[in-house]
Amino acid sequence: MSSQAVQLRISDSHVVMDNGILQVYLSNPGGFVTRIQYNGIDNLLEALNEKNNRGYWDVVWSEAGSTGTTGTFERILGTSFKVIIQNEEQVEISFTRMWDPSLKGKQSPLNIDKRYVMLRNSSGFYSYAIFEHLKEWPPFNISQTRIVYKLRKDKFHYMAVADDRQRFMPLPDDRLPGRGVELVPPEAVLLVHPVEPEFTGEVDDKYQYSCNNEDLEVHGWISSESKTDPPMGFWVIIPSNEFRSGGLVKQNLTSHVGPISLAMFLSAHYAGEDIVLKLQPNEPWKKVFGPTFVYLNTLLDGEDPLELWEDAKNQMNKEVQSWPYDFPASEDFQKSNQRGSVCGTLLVQDRCLSDEYILAEGAYIGLAPPGDSGSWQRECKGYQFWTRANEEGYFSINNIRSGDYNLYAWVPGFIGEYWNNVVITITPVHFVRTVQHAGCEINVGDIIYEPPRDGPTLWEIGIPDRSAAEFYVPDPNPKFRQYGLWERYADLYPNEDLIYTVGVSDYRKDWFFAQVTRKKNDGSYQGTTWQIKFNLDEVEASGIYKLRLALASANVSELQVRVNDPKQDPALFTSGVIGKDNAIARHGIHGLYWLFNIDVPGLLLGEGANTIFLTQAMATGPLALFQGIMYDYIRLEGPNPFLPIKANKLN
Repeated sequence: MSSQAVQLRISDSHVVMDNGILQVYLSNPGGFVTRIQYNGIDNLLEALNEKNNRGYWDVVWSEAGSTGTTGTFERILGTSFKVIIQNEEQVEISFTRMWDPSLKGKQSPLNIDKRYVMLRNSSGFYSYAIFEHLKEWPPFNISQTRIVYKLRKDKFHYMAVADDRQRFMPLPDDRLPGRGVELVPPEAVLLVHPVEPEFTGEVDDKYQYSCNNEDLEVHGWISSESKTDPPMGFWVIIPSNEFRSGGLVKQNLTSHVGPISLAMFLSAHYAGEDIVLKLQPNEPWKKVFGPTFVYLNTLLDGEDPLELWEDAKNQMNKEVQSWPYDFPASEDFQKSNQRGSVCGTLLVQDRCLSDEYILAEGAYIGLAPPGDSGSWQRECKGYQFWTRANEEGYFSINNIRSGDYNLYAWVPGFIGEYWNNVVITITPVHFVRTVQHAGCEINVGDIIYEPPRDGPTLWEIGIPDRSAAEFYVPDPNPKFRQYGLWERYADLYPNEDLIYTVGVSDYRKDWFFAQVTRKKNDGSYQGTTWQIKFNLDEVEASGIYKLRLALASANVSELQVRVNDPKQDPALFTSGVIGKDNAIARHGIHGLYWLFNIDVPGLLLGEGANTIFLTQAMATGPLALFQGIMYDYIRLEGPNPFLPIKANKLN
């Protein structure tokens, strides 16, 4: 590896960062990455593209009051270049663009400072940005911001997102008319005459390669070997989730046909308008996105190209362990000595399961801006810090930026979530003379989560883990990340909707993963009604039973509940129209989480056979085929925890 000092070369049209391992060319003052030289290759980026369409930051924004998740697409063009740090060990450069009122309606009202960093002996480069909106500026919405890298299509053909999600990919040409047929939604393209015949009949869709934030740390491409060039890897490494919206289980795009690799920061994918950042009148806002790391690697002769993926994972672990980085020069990026930590132990109290506290093993525990229960999954303006509890329920959240937070948690295996409205303040640390004080450390001790519970479980369907993955997914290869699964419902249930019998049916085989609409003979769609049949040996007529309905996803849906009368009017319960997460169309197995707790009067139930009818009533508009819900978990509770009621149990 080179030990050359980092060099910076500046001309009127471009800037070059060079550490002897790679050279990164950026337009001056635009700040677009136009060329990456590495291992004797003149440019890893697609030189056939315009210079502003190879490596860039972008933002999608809209005027205040706009609805939906779309808007004006804007590549972020710098107007001023500045050298921040230049020495033998490090170069950091800045490309800024400033907003003024004359640009209203023409440009997102943001000051943006794009930074690029190269370190000595580092096989890659870093990028981060500071977005700022001043109080007096117009309110507006941001639905997306990200970094995009577009690689050479003649070299990069093998993509890796995870150990079990990697493959040779079609070419971008295969998506063009003549070779591909656009489907619904238009991101999906059926490959009918691809350049490589092996891809014939496949559907290509970038959403097939989406990933939960918690698992989205490294992804990228491996180049094909040639007579002159060994295989090389191009990897995007995202070492922290703190600057991404929606928490650990928010899903984002990764890499896809292009070849393209992304670093997503804000997006409405798998959440919808609920997670669009909406700045209000007189609301100031500032946020640091990144740094992320582009890592390049290559092989010695005779090595397995997949070793590049293993090496990229090792590098990712090094980057994660180095977070927060100590080299960014911006004062807006807080270093480790300016941050704090919160630790404690989470216990679950459910007296219908145990007289003792239950250890919250594997719980998701996080700090996010103050809000209310569950608000973190729609939060996008601030920073979030999450961890998983160990087998004893102990957790430690480290490297928390200074600020005010609430503590949030949810526990796989239990419905609902913990939220404490007490504000936890992380205070910045300052130097006193030459002594560095320890960071702000807070121990919250034992915290108790009491999940919703009125009475004993009479029956349950599924696993409360905020996902529909345990239910029946046809042809799982890979499970649920396929185009057209929604159409399989009508194949499986051609004449009548799903009927599930407690104690007889198996949710792994007999509960379809999504309650979708049904296509009629005239091409329109209609809602569907599923039935849950169960027996009760005795009923407390004066008691109130409780139906818990936890949803893993909802897309423009209305869930109606009726008991023992399919025509009950009004229905016992209706959710109203909820959700715009589009997880069904985008091959997700979850979107946003919903929990409904429904009182069922004992008078509606009878001894012996009973039926609960679950109707998804919405089926309107051109995308009615994607209207539907995914269940996470369903439970019926008896009315009295001290009076057990006999009932058939689910096997």
